[in-house]
Amino acid sequence: MTATLSGIALPELVEKLPCECVSPDHGEGGCDGEAWFSVVFPCGHFHELLCRSCTDLYLESIEAGCENCDLFADLDGLHVIAVERPPTAGLLRVVVESAAEPAGCPDCGVIATSAGRKSVELIDAPVYGLPARLGWRKRRWRCADPDCDRGVFTEQNPAVAAPRALLTRRCISWSIAQMRRENVSVAGLARQLGVDWHTVWNAIAPVLEAAADDERRFAGVVTLGVDEHLWHHVSPVRRGPKELTGMVDLTRDRHRRVQARLLDLVPGRSDTVYADWLKTRSHDFRTGIRIAPLDPFAGYKNAIDAHLDEATAVLDAFHVVKLGTAAVDEVRRRVQQETLGHRGRKGDPLYGIRRLLQTGIEHLSQNQCRRIEKVITADPRHEQVFIAFQCAQELRSAYQHHDLRAGRRIALKVLESFRSCPVAEIAKLGRTLRRWRREFLAYFTTDRSNNGGTEAVNGLIELARRIARGFRNRGNYRLRMLLIGGGLDGHLPT
Repeated sequence: MTATLSGIALPELVEKLPCECVSPDHGEGGCDGEAWFSVVFPCGHFHELLCRSCTDLYLESIEAGCENCDLFADLDGLHVIAVERPPTAGLLRVVVESAAEPAGCPDCGVIATSAGRKSVELIDAPVYGLPARLGWRKRRWRCADPDCDRGVFTEQNPAVAAPRALLTRRCISWSIAQMRRENVSVAGLARQLGVDWHTVWNAIAPVLEAAADDERRFAGVVTLGVDEHLWHHVSPVRRGPKELTGMVDLTRDRHRRVQARLLDLVPGRSDTVYADWLKTRSHDFRTGIRIAPLDPFAGYKNAIDAHLDEATAVLDAFHVVKLGTAAVDEVRRRVQQETLGHRGRKGDPLYGIRRLLQTGIEHLSQNQCRRIEKVITADPRHEQVFIAFQCAQELRSAYQHHDLRAGRRIALKVLESFRSCPVAEIAKLGRTLRRWRREFLAYFTTDRSNNGGTEAVNGLIELARRIARGFRNRGNYRLRMLLIGGGLDGHLPT
């Protein structure tokens, strides 16, 4: 005895069983409960036990396939008909097909006739730690209109895979998520999927390129950071400029937190490079920028002045403090040469406190302060080092003050006093800060805006470059870093 549902034959196993019918309709329509059986699906799974009288009601209410297997595969419109694990292949193969239903010709709309099925094997996301393959038995139809040029056409489901694709849409999304969140390299993805590097990247790259070309990525940017980094360490003749200029969105969210995301990477480090990138952006983008943090590099400052009329340039606090500690180190090395006639060596007094001189005074213990005092008082010529140390700590305190107005007053004092300092290195630092006066003081009027988010993105880039063991193709590098740096979030398929 055989029952059918949507054209698919379901064999029935009939036997007497000492249990009750599980159908919610049991007891209606003359159910006598005398003959019991279970339905076996094409995948081989048994379903609930039913009595013969409830068979028709049950078959009308279920889908053409095992619901548990379909839930496992999670492919809308496709039903699992087999799950295989070849003993020598080291992978899992899931065979699926769609239920039989009428289809119209894509060209003329006439109801087509069946032309059989065509099996296509796709690379799917790993299952239980095993590479997976999806065997899709695609339906084929033949247009019944003799005047139509379509002829035979094959079933397509963009939610499963694009036409002629090797990877399923789910596999592509899974691979992109692994690269974005887990820093998995393309080679690592290829190993997990059991395929070649090029197979994975050729499927992922077009998706990343489409997202990178979407101009909507640049909407809503209010704070724009800029910085450079090295992307290779070989000859520029072979791979082009070593430096890449990166633009980062540092706009704060409604909680006033910076959500840094990399917007783009362009080769070179100059005012022309940054200016050219700004010119390619829309007028709305440029006029929407209100704050532009940057390192003390005049090239980037020139580009901001020329193309971001509404933006306030802000000198990054970290780099300003770094200039102060660098000045202290320069003074220490100069005095070391003047007093001992050689570079710092183990056992030299000033060389012994070089790390302490670069530490914030609030982090120094009493013993460390006494060590500094002992070295400074040991020779009157060491007094220059202590003056430089005090100046660097004053510069640092301007940024650390909890009150921005009080911090700004300290910064103004720094601008007025450093340029007349008797220590040449501090006087030079004072002249540098005066040239950047407006950008230096803007920190205190823009709610502590800085380039910290840009440096954080550079850290993610450095990690990804190390995991990948370096890059040779700048285009691939740009796409990978845009993905890892969050620049493509919200514009990728899920």
